[in-house]
Amino acid sequence: MPRATTPRRVTIYDVAERAQLSHQTVSRYFRAPEGLKPATRERVSAAVTELGYSPDPLARSLRTGRSKRLMVVVPELTSSPARVLAGASDAARGAGFTIDVVGLTGDAEERTDRLGELARTGRPEAILSLIPLAADAQEACAPVPLVVVGELDDAMRGIGELSDASPVLEFLRALSTLGHRRFLHITGDLDFASARARRDAYLSGIESLGLEDLGVIDGDWSAASGYEAIAGIDASRAPTAVIAANDVVAGGVVQAARERGWTVPDDLSVTGWDNLPLSGLLSPTLTTVEVDHEGVGVRAMQRLLERLAESGSDRPAPKPVNTVIWRGSTGAVAGH
Repeated sequence: MPRATTPRRVTIYDVAERAQLSHQTVSRYFRAPEGLKPATRERVSAAVTELGYSPDPLARSLRTGRSKRLMVVVPELTSSPARVLAGASDAARGAGFTIDVVGLTGDAEERTDRLGELARTGRPEAILSLIPLAADAQEACAPVPLVVVGELDDAMRGIGELSDASPVLEFLRALSTLGHRRFLHITGDLDFASARARRDAYLSGIESLGLEDLGVIDGDWSAASGYEAIAGIDASRAPTAVIAANDVVAGGVVQAARERGWTVPDDLSVTGWDNLPLSGLLSPTLTTVEVDHEGVGVRAMQRLLERLAESGSDRPAPKPVNTVIWRGSTGAVAGH
């Protein structure tokens, strides 16, 4: 259903008329309500609620000399969603912009309604959304340019480019050429699109390459899930290669294999995902996937800046989001 046309913005004069007070009194209600009588505050509050009025932050800052905007300084952004944001922020800063980060709750429709309000009251030059919005979000935010890339879901879990699972097939294909035929997959938390995509890519690759699947074990991104999967497996059903959902799970796999007397990679090859700093320091070093979270954010912001400038792009094709890094935890099957 099309979203209704945006009505005329309610002003402080409308509130004053509804409350049957002067606009100066209504202004004092927002600046220093403690100076008003309780009955007066109640009249203004009722009028504000009835009319759905919200103060214009830009006009208020011009009157008071205060922006009412706060800065929060945090350490270097390193978690996956934060790294996407860091890339977007760097691209914006390089183009001479600063960014405001806004968290929105609710479903896509509720987020879109709230974002439309922010577009009108916050006066942004453009909006980049990393989470999905309703189909009519462009209309809701008009005339502010909006780009929706939807790389994160409501719980800040990777979707879109960030759920690409193509390296799983690369792992399977390369390991099969090294003699591997018996594979096991330990998933991440299957509430995550990325975990489901890696599981599905594993099953599809096993079938297309004619390999033997020894099982898909539900994990939760933890080292414990990797450890328990290998510690509990019957020796007669031992795989020659494990595709772990991430580096942390893979670390648990390596530890359990070591305790069982299996050597990595001679007896068991192991792959991870995320290229955590520790993965290059383990013994053996861990074959993994480098995820260019910052690049996703940079490309998203570049799209927004191009939209703002009403220009096309002559930028070179972006590098892949995911890159396999081969290290010491993978090798040929003994005797191959």
